[in-house]
Amino acid sequence: MRRALLAAIVGSTLLAQPGAAVGKDTALTLYTSMPEKDLPALVGPFEKKHGITVKLWRASSAKILQRALSEAGARRFDVDAFLMSGPELEALHREKLLQPIGSPHVKGLIPGALRQHREWVAVYLAIWVQAYNTRLIKREELPRTYRDLLEPRWKGKLGVEVGDYDWFATLAAAMGPEQALTLFRDVVARNGVSVRQGHSLLTNLVVSGEVPLALTVYRNMPEAARRRGAPVDWIALEPVVARANAVAVARRAPRPEAARRFYDFMITDGQALLASMDYFPTSLAARTPLPDRTIHLVDPALVLDEREKWTKTFEAIFRASR
Repeated sequence: MRRALLAAIVGSTLLAQPGAAVGKDTALTLYTSMPEKDLPALVGPFEKKHGITVKLWRASSAKILQRALSEAGARRFDVDAFLMSGPELEALHREKLLQPIGSPHVKGLIPGALRQHREWVAVYLAIWVQAYNTRLIKREELPRTYRDLLEPRWKGKLGVEVGDYDWFATLAAAMGPEQALTLFRDVVARNGVSVRQGHSLLTNLVVSGEVPLALTVYRNMPEAARRRGAPVDWIALEPVVARANAVAVARRAPRPEAARRFYDFMITDGQALLASMDYFPTSLAARTPLPDRTIHLVDPALVLDEREKWTKTFEAIFRASR
């Protein structure tokens, strides 16, 4: 699948000759939330193809949002492009800090990847799955539904990531809010849930066996670890939830042509590179890792408008396990 996707995308997208700079734009400042270990494999080919040097600032999407707002308030416009979570980009759209981009390449993406205002476009979906340690849990012992987590066998074995309120909000919308709240309150009361900060950390704790079953990790993390031979695998309990991660160009980008090249790169050549790193790209040429499941996407507007409500709800349910 990866080879076919690579050939289909790279072979059909020649936005510029390799090494060709874009006018005077020979540099690009990118704010991104992507894991640091994955950035060289993504940024390197872009730099080589376009002769543009990328200056990175990496942090969580929330911290990038804070920095962008602070810099705009101080009339500092250093950033050219963003590569981060959809809800935070939607917040930047509301603050009029992004610019609409017209690109013919968006037609190669899944429906809904491009927002109606055209100020950001999803480049991959971060799918939350449940990762488990294969030495401690046999596949036939795994839960088939979230309700199975009420069984005594899961006492002291469960974990979640501290900031996944948007996962929970989307899960609750799909399950029914009252049903979801009651269920997870009961799970925490009966079996406890370890709350950890960072999806990479949580995945590593599954590998080590400290957290035998993590409820909220991104699919690419345990999948990559499994391919390296780590004792970890994953399942996807329904409803399956995913968040869009997207690219956008800053409204006051000092190097706008370089930013637009990076935008196009991420929805063309970058799609194959993302697939090679076990991400789920939004290209129509990519195959979903869950072909028989409905994936419920986080609604950026809902997350922004009801952030406080769902943050407090998430913390209230899981705080007893901290």
